[in-house]
Amino acid sequence: MKNELAGKISASELEVMKILWRTEDALPVTEIREKLQRLKGWEPATIKTLVSRLVSKGAVRQEKRQVYYYSPLISEGEYNDWATHDLISRVYHGSARDLVAALVRSDGLSKNDIEELRELFKLEE
Repeated sequence: MKNELAGKISASELEVMKILWRTEDALPVTEIREKLQRLKGWEPATIKTLVSRLVSKGAVRQEKRQVYYYSPLISEGEYNDWATHDLISRVYHGSARDLVAALVRSDGLSKNDIEELRELFKLEE
């Protein structure tokens, strides 16, 4: 269910999710709108539409207080896990090794990153 849900979140909706993930409490749409207008320059109607879509998709909970408050129903970690698996599947034909090889070839990994990965693999043995 969460995998299917993560796959339905558009790039613009993901920006709303990032705002919600960065806070511990539910946010009113005014705070979401304020942050996204500052970061992205989006119109209030666009932001309201994105939040409504996320509620309809079941990715965000809407709670009525004095005004509506919104909180994520899918965690950033769950989304990132889905996105990583999706990337590996679509771009690297299911091969995580090919993804890592591409990162190494493109200088996407620093020497420190590689050392940390070595240590991680040692722990997994």
